[in-house]
Amino acid sequence: MAARGCCPSCGSAALVEDAHYAQQQLVCAACGCVLAEGLLTTTYTEEEHLREVAYSHSTGQKEQLSRCLQRGIRRVQDLCKVLQLPTVFEETAVSYFQRALQHTSFHLVSLEKKELLGGCCVFVTCRQHNWPLTMGTICSLLYAKQELFASVYLSLQKELGLSVPALSLADLVKTHLNSFRLFQHAADIPASFVEDKEKMVTRTMQIVELASETWLVTGRHPVPIVTAAAFLSWQSLQPVARLTCTFARFCKLAGVDLPPPAHLRLKELLEILLRMASKLAWLRVFNMDKKTVVKHIGDLLQHRIFLLKNAFCLEDEEEQCAAAPSEGSPGSPPAAGGAAQENGRPLEGKRQREGSPRPLLPPCLINPRKRLRTAALSASDSAITGDEPISDSEIEQYLRGPEEIRAFRKAKAWQ
Repeated sequence: MAARGCCPSCGSAALVEDAHYAQQQLVCAACGCVLAEGLLTTTYTEEEHLREVAYSHSTGQKEQLSRCLQRGIRRVQDLCKVLQLPTVFEETAVSYFQRALQHTSFHLVSLEKKELLGGCCVFVTCRQHNWPLTMGTICSLLYAKQELFASVYLSLQKELGLSVPALSLADLVKTHLNSFRLFQHAADIPASFVEDKEKMVTRTMQIVELASETWLVTGRHPVPIVTAAAFLSWQSLQPVARLTCTFARFCKLAGVDLPPPAHLRLKELLEILLRMASKLAWLRVFNMDKKTVVKHIGDLLQHRIFLLKNAFCLEDEEEQCAAAPSEGSPGSPPAAGGAAQENGRPLEGKRQREGSPRPLLPPCLINPRKRLRTAALSASDSAITGDEPISDSEIEQYLRGPEEIRAFRKAKAWQ
């Protein structure tokens, strides 16, 4: 502070020297009146010598970028506070955001993408620290479309060279079930539908592990599988009161979306459970269907390894199952050949009809989709049979080393 007389506006003697960017100003602290202005300089060599420069070359041109950076940092910090992330996560996400704004690839992107950039930095940070966070959660907080968010996320990962580990299925189950509204009593949720969170998470994890062991997870989006497994686990914990509840009503009460493939994943899980129930001794006397089998999910999961081994051909039994259709070979007894077909059906179909173990295959091999019709070949392509002679000049194009050349000449000499 420097007292240089009084303010002509209010008469106050509280005059302060304020550096507005690189421009020195004498300002009244009482009323804000500017008494004097200095030279406008940049932050580089011109500032050292107090040279007067144009505004386009001064620090004033950085004003908009700095405001964008400050707004983005505040957005990242607010997002971390909403998610209740540790302080070290917030610092890492802010550093990623600063690096991204300095990168030339993000200078000319739209404002909408710049706003999603902070969310992508938080998402990357959580994945790197093995913090369970889904893309859907971030998009719901930012009111963003998942397709646009995914494009910004992939660009950030590529341009900054970030290594982002995939989220494990166990962490995804815990994260997805955290958003369910069935763990606390509410006015619109019946009392019999409220479930203990730990019990439901544990049983859902067991059903998801079963789905993983039976090829239901590979190549599929995990959320529909987790949603279907959560529905089955919720029903099996209190089947008497919950068997009448539909899948759609369950998702509505839980406050989560019902993904379109979830009904297919539910059907596949029930088929696996039914096949396992047919191998459990005390359940063979019952006529199991897709509703009654839910009551016995606890027993089926308890003996999962034994039932899977008896219901499907696993590891050492695969060779036996593969050799079963070949019993009617010429070297086998005549009776085996006669039994290979019954009413025009092969032996393999008969074995599966009787409930014998079948190979554990992915659903795409059990129920293959119809193949698309290929376009008709042109006249020139259909004329090619593969038996056309190959010229010597064309053969020499495939020879790479001197040994191959000598072998080719030697073989040609024998002709």
